[in-house]
Amino acid sequence: MPGTSLLPELPGERVTRSLLRLVDHPSGVRFALITLDNGEDHTKPNSMGPAGLASLSQALDRAEASDVDAIAITGKPFWFLAGADLAMLGGAADIEQGRLALKTGHDIFRRLGEGSKPTFAFVNGAALGGGLEVALHCSYRTMSSGVTALGLPECFLGMVPAWGGTYLLPKLIGADAAVTVIVENPLSQNRMLRGQQAFGLGIADAMFAPADFLESSLRWAADVVSGALVVERPEVETGAAWDQAIARGKAVIQARTRGAAAAPALALGLIEQARVRTRDEGFAAEDEVGAQLSVSDQLRAGLYAFDLVQHRTKRPVGAPDRMLARPVTSVGVVGAGLMAGQLALLFARMLDVPVLLTEVDQERLDRGLASLHAEIDTLVAKRRLSKDKANRLRGLFRGTLDLADFADADFVIEAVFEELAIKQQVFADLEKVLRPDAVLATNTSSLSVTAMAQGLEHPERLVGFHFFNPVAVMPLLEIVRTELTDEATYATAFAVGRELKKTCIAVRDAPGFVTNRLFMRMFNEVTRAVDEGTPYDVADHALDPLGLPMTPLQLIGFTGPAVSQHVMNTLHEAFPDRFITSANLGRMVDAGLRGFYTADGSLDPRVTELFQVGSSPSTAEEVHRRAVEAMADEVRRLLDEGVVTEPQEVDLALITGGGYPFHLGGITPYLDRTGVSERVTGGRFLPDGVANGPPSGD
Repeated sequence: MPGTSLLPELPGERVTRSLLRLVDHPSGVRFALITLDNGEDHTKPNSMGPAGLASLSQALDRAEASDVDAIAITGKPFWFLAGADLAMLGGAADIEQGRLALKTGHDIFRRLGEGSKPTFAFVNGAALGGGLEVALHCSYRTMSSGVTALGLPECFLGMVPAWGGTYLLPKLIGADAAVTVIVENPLSQNRMLRGQQAFGLGIADAMFAPADFLESSLRWAADVVSGALVVERPEVETGAAWDQAIARGKAVIQARTRGAAAAPALALGLIEQARVRTRDEGFAAEDEVGAQLSVSDQLRAGLYAFDLVQHRTKRPVGAPDRMLARPVTSVGVVGAGLMAGQLALLFARMLDVPVLLTEVDQERLDRGLASLHAEIDTLVAKRRLSKDKANRLRGLFRGTLDLADFADADFVIEAVFEELAIKQQVFADLEKVLRPDAVLATNTSSLSVTAMAQGLEHPERLVGFHFFNPVAVMPLLEIVRTELTDEATYATAFAVGRELKKTCIAVRDAPGFVTNRLFMRMFNEVTRAVDEGTPYDVADHALDPLGLPMTPLQLIGFTGPAVSQHVMNTLHEAFPDRFITSANLGRMVDAGLRGFYTADGSLDPRVTELFQVGSSPSTAEEVHRRAVEAMADEVRRLLDEGVVTEPQEVDLALITGGGYPFHLGGITPYLDRTGVSERVTGGRFLPDGVANGPPSGD
């Protein structure tokens, strides 16, 4: 393929080769079947780098020169194609190199849809990004019902689908469905489609079971080639429906990113123009937009965040030796309220061990167990649990009012009222009945784990195990170590966290730990601005340039004013010069208000009646500056104090515990690229070029 060799070699590329074989179907139709395979097992997905593109181009050369009736492309077991190699996607030295990579992909892939022979994509496994785009270029597509991940995740990373996706997909399934796949799903925590969903949208023309997928696909394709089967597709609406889809996309982008992320808006613009552009014009536009984004700070930050989530989580910094972990064959949960129930269900589902719960009286215990069973019923109704699995889960739960029943537990976690004295008493009582090597864990969100250990005979077996709400959804688990926590306890905590499929971060005991401390430092500036007289909407939307999933006042409503006040009070006691308590927030709690906003999103009038505000309002720009400078200062302090050891841990915590968007890269890339880090701390958190465009001066 002319031009393919112009792409720079990608060091360490795991080359996905295009393996060609000729298949003579019993029907008399002859296929050139290309199988994409990087030679690795299913844990190493197929991807396209420069050498992979060259291999596909060469396979197409041979296929087109062969005496065949059609060309088909499929993947190795479980994987069709995961798209562009991320090192190539984010490694462009300049715009021209980015444009070359995109144009090369276009030139090769469009041979699948513009040649003299019909082409078929047999999507046998995951097809992501450029992988789905390869399939879209083909004349026809079959889908395995066993496909578990299909989508165009580029906007999630800070890129647009730039190998044909923004042009071909809306032309195939209509603008509204394309907006869902290209914009809405990536901005919804990178939601994926399953094979059946993709087929339902019209992405595939036929769907077959995994067991005989290739055989069925070849038979179906042979019928298409011979004319025995005519594929009919509904006509795509290009009038008012297209305009409505674009309007919906704009609303989604505003709601999810507050206009802070460049890629989703650019992708939506490409979808909008696909209605009137020719194929050449559409692909050329993708080349230009994609080339600009290929060297953008937001894409580099997105790829940095992706690497943190995909790779750093497997090797947590500061984690102890796994060999020191003790086996956990039974778990105890002190408490049976909402959080305790979530914890109990998670432990039972993921560890598959007996879980014992206790409460202060039988009524509360019965209510907690009933809620657990109701939640299991809900999971069955949503088809997230089979009936057999549900019955097994129900058999794992048991309640007791006698702590002596915890004697055989290997791991006991408390989820009682957030008051130090109560938690200390719980652990003192547990220690009387537990084995000396049983692990004690607290789910406290901000209290001192060290203080909880005071007075224990074995303080070395106490560890912080801070989950985020909702427990089943939020990935982050802050595992908090005191000066006394021993290696075996810490190793066991990490082993349990891994089995729970959580993103585990090693944290040294300190007020608020990492995530809550940073959240509250930022929110403190927003609530102080309101107290000083800044209009609520001005203060609340001052951080919109970050593109956070919720505004600060919305998040206070989500977590509850009482929880926010408790955490703030804890931090104020530890750091009174930086964390200022709000009397107005206290008034909200005393009045029983659950948030600033009503169900329709308007400000609750009771808030303005309760609040006593000053006469020194700030502008949105001033509130934004105060908040991000406070964040930079607090990140620096966390690192200097050794609460975590590297800025990457801070970013990973905010991404997985606070839903911070990938285009920010957490927070430190944003603070670096906007100059806040240097202004506040005197230096960057990350080296130039790590999570931003090419280093200055290159």
